[in-house]
Amino acid sequence: MATTRGVLYVHTVPSALCPHVEWAAGGVLGVPVKLDWTPQPAAQGTYRAELSWQAEAGTAAKLASALRGWQKLRFEVTEEPTNGVEGERYSFTPTLGIFHATTGVHGDIMVPEERLKAAMLKAATGEADLTEEVERLLGRPWDDELEPFRYAGDGAPVRWLHQVV
Repeated sequence: MATTRGVLYVHTVPSALCPHVEWAAGGVLGVPVKLDWTPQPAAQGTYRAELSWQAEAGTAAKLASALRGWQKLRFEVTEEPTNGVEGERYSFTPTLGIFHATTGVHGDIMVPEERLKAAMLKAATGEADLTEEVERLLGRPWDDELEPFRYAGDGAPVRWLHQVV
């Protein structure tokens, strides 16, 4: 299995869930995780942290799955592409749920042809606006909701963890 790197960005979490996030991430990575939690100025009473990791390809999906059920949490997980494996990006907000996209070597979101065709069909039948559908395919609603929390995290410490194999 190919080894890759990625980052877990926890944008907002109440203090009571901090140890649970560490436990879930540690369970996926196979090593104990202790994050440096800092107050999230964009959402009073919540905390933020970042975790850079190195593990087998597909770890971003496992991290997103382990965290997505907690409604008081906002997070993103990215995974770099490797030889023969596309990169990934997951975003989660309590109001929008989970977003997943495949990313290329430069971090661009790559939209599969069939998803574009489905968006065009919805627009042609009047079921949806094409611009809005393409923006959803690119994750714009998630980016719009998460941007204030990303900005508030500038300068936060990052810790690297490597999966035990």
